[in-house]
Amino acid sequence: MSHHRAIATVFAVHGAIAGTVSTRIPWIQDHLALDPGTLGLALLCPPIGAFLGMPMAGRVAYRFGSRAATRVLLAVWCVTLALPALAPSPGWLFAVFFLSGVGAGMSDITMNAHAVVLERRLGRSIMSGLHGMWAVGSLAAGGVGTLAAQAGVDARIHLGVAAAVLLVVHGLAGRGLLRDGEAGGATPDAPAPRRFALPSRAILPLGLVGFCAVFAEGASANWAAVYLTHVTDAGPGVAAAGYTVLMLCMAGTRLMGDRVIRLLGPVTTVRVGGIVAALGGVAVVTARTPALGMAGFALIGLGVAVVMPLVLAAAGNAGTNATEGVTGVATITYMSGMVAPPVTGWLAGTLSYPAAFTVITGVVVAMTLLARVVRPSGGAPRRLSAEGSLVGTRD
Repeated sequence: MSHHRAIATVFAVHGAIAGTVSTRIPWIQDHLALDPGTLGLALLCPPIGAFLGMPMAGRVAYRFGSRAATRVLLAVWCVTLALPALAPSPGWLFAVFFLSGVGAGMSDITMNAHAVVLERRLGRSIMSGLHGMWAVGSLAAGGVGTLAAQAGVDARIHLGVAAAVLLVVHGLAGRGLLRDGEAGGATPDAPAPRRFALPSRAILPLGLVGFCAVFAEGASANWAAVYLTHVTDAGPGVAAAGYTVLMLCMAGTRLMGDRVIRLLGPVTTVRVGGIVAALGGVAVVTARTPALGMAGFALIGLGVAVVMPLVLAAAGNAGTNATEGVTGVATITYMSGMVAPPVTGWLAGTLSYPAAFTVITGVVVAMTLLARVVRPSGGAPRRLSAEGSLVGTRD
């Protein structure tokens, strides 16, 4: 298996774990007789675990190597996939979800840092396609989970089998990753990353661009169906389709995004994407029919899809250590994903749904104006000229 296919499979496995567990939350709630408040607290544990684990990923990758860290951390998350359905009480569920979040967040950092180094080695953009594979894995696993739930398959069996299958697939893919000496993401004389790496000042502008993109994505994903229901009078099926259309547009765009990035360059790609997303925001705000609202959410998905992969690649190339740069940006953007849904809900409740998405459109405009910060640094993907010398990519 080639290095590129190996890391693409790793991304798909990561997405599949997320997609699998999300489909069995209702079973877990019924099995443990959880009220909505207790379930809400349980679902808060994975993001807390990820948020606390991410800043430590750089040190782990430095100590054991990017390849080894990715293989072990993602294996841990594969194993934890089977545990929520086995939890005997809410307290154990909290602990399992917290551990799951740590594995998810830390493996997310190491695999993205590993991908940055491979992208640099190949001399061409691959990050967008890898994030597209994550979405494919999530959607495919979600589909399987939906069928399992519909067929009444016990979640303990479903999650156990899924964990075993994904663990095997990940194990096979892990063999094809770059060796630790090649993929550490640091220059030979680079200092060890901090034990708990918070974002550096140099990373903050990139983090802000990522924050804007993830905020628009998170708000749209969580509120598309509700918006279409309350503002455009869409029925339940049509409203739910708004989320599906958004995610399909994001997945498809990411799978094709690397070609666009190679053609336009990172800065222009972000600017064009921002304009498309802003037009989508305008369509959502002005929509009074389901069709226009769904079209608006589709444009938002198309516009922000490749921004996060570009930001992660730029952060990984911004310093001497790819993992630390990715960690800094991911910590900021993960926080954005956590706050976007409640902030959107507060704005909608205080003002109105259209007013809330007017603010989100403004966030997208801010992202567009900051696009220049994703310009490749010296460590960005490069290619060989006809004479054999290294030349930079566009932008």
